[in-house]
Amino acid sequence: MRHYEIVCIFDPNLDEAVATQKLDALNPLLLKDDGEIVAIDHWGLKQFAYPIKDRKNGYYVVNQMIVDPEGLPEFERLLGLDEDVLRYLIVTNHGEPTNQESILSEVFHKPDMTDDHESEDESKGVRETVGPRGSAKRRQMDGPPVAILNYKDVDRLSQFITEQAKILPKRTTKVSASFQRQLTTAIKRARFLALLPYVGSHEA
Repeated sequence: MRHYEIVCIFDPNLDEAVATQKLDALNPLLLKDDGEIVAIDHWGLKQFAYPIKDRKNGYYVVNQMIVDPEGLPEFERLLGLDEDVLRYLIVTNHGEPTNQESILSEVFHKPDMTDDHESEDESKGVRETVGPRGSAKRRQMDGPPVAILNYKDVDRLSQFITEQAKILPKRTTKVSASFQRQLTTAIKRARFLALLPYVGSHEA
């Protein structure tokens, strides 16, 4: 059994009742052999960061389940055949909540003013000064460290990209190598789900 998070983006004309009905029809493929639904979060209608299949928004549902991965191929096949499913993402859940917030550490220890230890800068909130052409001149790390980075946390992820939607490099973010890898993966997932843009501006 593994803990998965499934994000489905439905046609914007669907409401909660229809989206629930569709998921209820598919979930038994995963729930056999003592699988369980941990949480279902209907975000509802959200505007896309860029158009998907000529739509400017979609109905988002986040579903967390503990299931046997054996049923995933058929589950994905049927999702792909449903014309009302604009896009979906299935990932292993590592403690991220269904909402759009990361989990912060309860205790914040002010870091030393050195760059010798990776952990001192890792996963902290940031403030940036943006220079010409969207380049970040300097980033100030402050606030409590992030215990679990949520790829759906658009506000936090946006702090690590330029106005041209490029991911800032480690030499600029000053975070650890491990957190930079997490950050890159999270931004790529957010982009796929149209929560963040791929470029600075998308034509409608």
